Amino acid sequence: MAHEPGPHTLDAEAVRTWSSLALAALGRAREDIDAINVYPVADADTGTNLYLTAESADRALAAAFGEGREEPAGVTEGTPAAPAPTLSDAVRAYAHGALIGARGNSGTILAQLLRGVADVLGAEPAGRAAGPLLAQALTRAAEEAYRAVAHPVEGTMLTVAGAAARAGAAAGAVATVAESAAATAADVARAAYDGARAALAETPGQLAALGRAGVVDAGGCGLVAVLGALWQALSGQEPAAEPVRGRAVSVPPSPRPCAQEQDGPAYEVIYLLEAGEGAVGELRARLDGLGDSLVVVGGDGLWNVHVHVDDPGAAVEAGVVAGRPYRIRITHFGDERRRATAPRVQRAVVAVVQGEGLAGLCAEAGATAVPARPQEPPSVPELLDAIRRAHAREVVLLPGAAELRAAAAAAAEQARADGVRVAVIPTRSAVQGLAALAVHDPDGSFDEDVVAMTAAAGATRYGELAVAERQSFTSAGICQAGDVLGLIDGDVAVIGRGLPETAEAVLARMLGSGGELVTLVLGPEVPDALAARLEAYVQHAHLAVDTVTYRGGRHSAPLLIGVE
Repeated sequence: MAHEPGPHTLDAEAVRTWSSLALAALGRAREDIDAINVYPVADADTGTNLYLTAESADRALAAAFGEGREEPAGVTEGTPAAPAPTLSDAVRAYAHGALIGARGNSGTILAQLLRGVADVLGAEPAGRAAGPLLAQALTRAAEEAYRAVAHPVEGTMLTVAGAAARAGAAAGAVATVAESAAATAADVARAAYDGARAALAETPGQLAALGRAGVVDAGGCGLVAVLGALWQALSGQEPAAEPVRGRAVSVPPSPRPCAQEQDGPAYEVIYLLEAGEGAVGELRARLDGLGDSLVVVGGDGLWNVHVHVDDPGAAVEAGVVAGRPYRIRITHFGDERRRATAPRVQRAVVAVVQGEGLAGLCAEAGATAVPARPQEPPSVPELLDAIRRAHAREVVLLPGAAELRAAAAAAAEQARADGVRVAVIPTRSAVQGLAALAVHDPDGSFDEDVVAMTAAAGATRYGELAVAERQSFTSAGICQAGDVLGLIDGDVAVIGRGLPETAEAVLARMLGSGGELVTLVLGPEVPDALAARLEAYVQHAHLAVDTVTYRGGRHSAPLLIGVE
């Protein structure tokens, strides 16, 4: 849903508008910010990381507003619409979305800044004027961001955040001292934005790496864009100028060092961590001894950990000692540089899959896997990032779900603007993607390969077993919470009490119209005995049909079925 800029009071709708405007501003500035990224590592990804972090935050906020929410096919419900979110709901959803989707050093700091804002605005103290309240929130944001960074460095995003907070606080204080009406939230936001822009312009003189390259701080540049969006959301006025970007005119430019030429650790490690406060304190100390650029953000049992190290295994092991790490991302800076400079391969396949085992299968088949989680489909930027990481002249994209077709089409369109030839095969299930991969011919012509993969996917009927979360009306009747739903081609066809019986009923219906191969993908908690039972059922009832079984791994559905 588009949110038009306009004057807002400091409420949930203002936060929604702020998020939309910030995402748009970072999208416009993304490439420019990437181009001036020299600190802490010149890997040209700060703009991208900030954009992806803001996109995750925006998606979480949209969900809080009920945007894009759809019932599964074949299920209808008469429940009333959810109540509109409060300011507290909105800022907490915004901060949480940034936390779970934070990318890179800059994205992690942005997530903590938003958490600081949420800590103040989320409390919704009664009787507080909006301007001073926002000033307090910006101050808390800067304080928490500084605390999250193990060794803060001036001339960075932190410096810009601190200057914005001081300017916002001063705006609120001036109005109060003057005994006039308290400063409005728009007044404070404008002061913070102006203070951030002024601080950003000074960063080349504060940090030697920026001065040598003749650029302002990339993370600070992104933060200025976010603060400009905040002012626009509250005032309805578009910022007079884009965030300061490009080279600082007062400093002569010099060649930017590449990531491999810089001193420092070779790997970036990022993961989400479920752990208590005490364990995280010990984790900080352990990671600080392993590398640099350590940023740990979050709270209330959920954290985002970012560090640069030479031993990524030790960094992950430290997380295991502290709690439960997941969504682990390890990037070798040298590999990133080589990918940017290496010649493109001719053709690649990018496949969206839900389940770590399925991702491994796709990788073994030579595809670039894009992991998806229940209720967390990949976004357009994430799909575009995967296409770019494939580093190919031609890309076949397998979205793996009907609801991802629009996002896949948008990502493909953007990739085509980069000169990549992209074809989207409208797969609606992972089993259709596996069927398409089975006939993929990277040495044949692109058009013939796409036709063959499309035909294989289209000839594969797909089924899925899911567990009903609540009573609902479905195309197969009324289901109760805990019932097993058997879906065929996206529609509920069977309602059962147990996985084995429902799976057999689904298989019987799917094989009723023929088939030569059954593919079973088992979820992480489904016993091997179920696979053996289903294989025996197929062998007994359909002698000419073969069966193959895979493990979907964590985050996969209880059971996927494909019939070719």
